[in-house]
Amino acid sequence: MARLYKRSRNIRGDSAPNRLCFLLNHELVEIDNVDPSLTVLEYLRTYKGLTGTKMGCAQGGCGSCTVTLGEMQGSGIQYQSVNSCICLLASLHNKHLITIEGIARNGKLHPAQQVLITSHASQCGFCMPGVVMSLYTLCYDHKANYTRQKICDVLNGNLCRCTGYRPIIAAAQKMLKRKNLNSYGYNQQQVLRRLKKTPYKQAQTFIHKSATYHSPTTSDEVAQLILKYTDATLVAGGTNLGVSVARQEKKLNRIIALERVKALKKIRKGKDMFAFGAGVTLNEAGIAIAQDYPDLGELIRRLGSQQLRNRATMIGHIATATASSDLPAALIVLDAKLTLRAGNYRRFLKLEDYFISAGKRDLKPGEFIESLQIPRAQWSFIYHVYKLSKRFDHDFSSICGAFFLKLDNENLVKDIRICYSGMDVLPKRAVHVESALAQEPWTIQSVNKIINIFEKDFQPPSDCRGTADYRMTAAKNLVKRFYLETQSGSIKTRLGDLTIG
Repeated sequence: MARLYKRSRNIRGDSAPNRLCFLLNHELVEIDNVDPSLTVLEYLRTYKGLTGTKMGCAQGGCGSCTVTLGEMQGSGIQYQSVNSCICLLASLHNKHLITIEGIARNGKLHPAQQVLITSHASQCGFCMPGVVMSLYTLCYDHKANYTRQKICDVLNGNLCRCTGYRPIIAAAQKMLKRKNLNSYGYNQQQVLRRLKKTPYKQAQTFIHKSATYHSPTTSDEVAQLILKYTDATLVAGGTNLGVSVARQEKKLNRIIALERVKALKKIRKGKDMFAFGAGVTLNEAGIAIAQDYPDLGELIRRLGSQQLRNRATMIGHIATATASSDLPAALIVLDAKLTLRAGNYRRFLKLEDYFISAGKRDLKPGEFIESLQIPRAQWSFIYHVYKLSKRFDHDFSSICGAFFLKLDNENLVKDIRICYSGMDVLPKRAVHVESALAQEPWTIQSVNKIINIFEKDFQPPSDCRGTADYRMTAAKNLVKRFYLETQSGSIKTRLGDLTIG
């Protein structure tokens, strides 16, 4: 890092293109030639001496590194909890980073800190700063009707091995009863005015030795950069890439970041279709789609933690899909489609056809996924998704099954699509099972007849999440479970309102 300095007055609006500018606990930080591979956590602990933010798992799993990140949204600032261990420092341009050291005021603890003490919810001090920051973030959204379940969703990315979650959840409930909770945070209008004095609209390029970080602001700039640098690493939320940097110390030569491109962060709801840009996060997508597809919304809620979903994007999850990636299977049965762009040229591709083989995708040099299209829900079909995992929240699945069904007036199967993750190296449809059910009566007898056909479609692997026998048995049972749920809404086959604690 060539130079690092901080200013609190006379913020200039003419910063050089290779200067990273952001607020740290409301103080301006400017860094020349920032290292593209430097994480926020390493910067805080090594360069700033802010060691209240802890290093735990280095993969966004334990939450001890949680910080609060604010970004301009219209006429205000949207604050969210994120994992600093897998968040690249270069992604902070024109944002407000808040750490555990910056939340107390005039020598008085913030309510998120004080309530944990008075509720006897604090012990070792390693995991607790991350818990505090998750609760602190709620102060900027205090008008929301936070039920116990929603509080658990906020905390499911924070491990606590000492105290246990009961007193922590009780502390959160107590804190949220306070009036004017947002008055204990930073004044959003003051923060907004300071951020607007930095060069937030222009594209930035950060160069450090042989590495370059491109931060464009339009989709046209993204398209041209990818055409020019076909070997560049494309980053949206960066949660997957951040793990490689934090755990494997991977050095990146050239990055093209999408997170400042507003056009790619849009969600469009049409009469017949949803369209999600490449920068739409999982949490944003889950909220938008839950009304049409409750099962899909619930699946997204169980992908990673709150901190991860605040950064990870829907399309990024698809682009890096592995055997344990659940979302592609859930979207394939809906006949989701991708818009692929290379320069000014666009082509459209079924999501199912995007996956060719392990490590191989139908993506040409210079192309990137610009958006994802999903049909709106219709009364004429039934759609269900089931995720089986060792932990209910924040866990990779052993198997995930997605089902789409259309019946005709005589209760015959007009159309059925079945797709699983965890049964192969990539999400895969049960084509032989689908064919055997086509035009058959939708009865338990028909379902039982096709059970032995599963072996024609899958030869599942065995690993730490499940044996091949377990996966095959579970896949067959999920078809029966789907059938039962189509017969009566009163049949209980799910865990409802499951909370931690």
